[in-house]
Amino acid sequence: MSQSSQQTTDAVRAAVTKHPRLYEDNRYVYPVLSRRSKGISVGINLNPDKVCNFDCIYCQVDRTVPPVYRKVNLDILERELRQLLAWVDDGTLFRRPPFTNIPDRLKRVNDIAFSGDGEPTSYPRFLEVVELAGRVRDEFELSDVKLIVITNCTLFHRPHVKRALAFLDQHNGEIWAKLDAGTAAYYHLIDRTRIPFDRVVRNIVDAAKARPVVIQSLFMRVHGEPPSHAEIEAYCGILNDVLTSGGGLKLIQLYTIARRPTEPYVTPLSDAEMDALGEQVGQAVDAPVEVYYGVSG
Repeated sequence: MSQSSQQTTDAVRAAVTKHPRLYEDNRYVYPVLSRRSKGISVGINLNPDKVCNFDCIYCQVDRTVPPVYRKVNLDILERELRQLLAWVDDGTLFRRPPFTNIPDRLKRVNDIAFSGDGEPTSYPRFLEVVELAGRVRDEFELSDVKLIVITNCTLFHRPHVKRALAFLDQHNGEIWAKLDAGTAAYYHLIDRTRIPFDRVVRNIVDAAKARPVVIQSLFMRVHGEPPSHAEIEAYCGILNDVLTSGGGLKLIQLYTIARRPTEPYVTPLSDAEMDALGEQVGQAVDAPVEVYYGVSG
């Protein structure tokens, strides 16, 4: 590998492994070089208080450090979103670390993603934020940029969340539904929540019936043990239930640990293990599968 190629690889690796929720002086809006988005993902953190109804063992949010902000100010959020989109448009973002030296093909906004330090749909004014983001995006003539909600699917039954998802359907939106298990026991081991597994599965099925969804699944070693073959079979069974129920699966994203997790006993699967996982899922489920490998460092 040439020196310039190595520098580019190192720049991409550095940008991918750093997902700071507080960027520059921003409170809520932050840029991410996303492996899954294949470009810049503009994140909107609706949970700066770090409250989440999951406590995933692989979560990268450091909840031992008190939050800087606890409430969302929509006026500030809108100002930050406009500023960040302007920085992408005039190239300012790519003159600031960690985005210097990334290849030109990645210097594009792929999506505006509602994610952050908790479950975004738990924010009471989630619908307002989705509408705000859609309006600002269109003002920048970025209608091709997706509005993505990265969600654990626990709150889809709430009326204001249903209305927000319906808005996304009409404005180039997409649901990335989190599913890290095939059985209730493994789900509770990984996601550490009191919310029943069947609620998550039921909400994914219902959402997929209304529009094709992306399934986002993180698999890892826990105390040195990868998920069992039977666990992945059960996982595939759930995805097939979605399809047989009349739901649509746009894509299945399989990935592993790329940044420091909450628990030290959580480690990434190897590239070979991820390849085998992708092959197992791809053979069992009639939907596109993409595999993302761990990033060390």
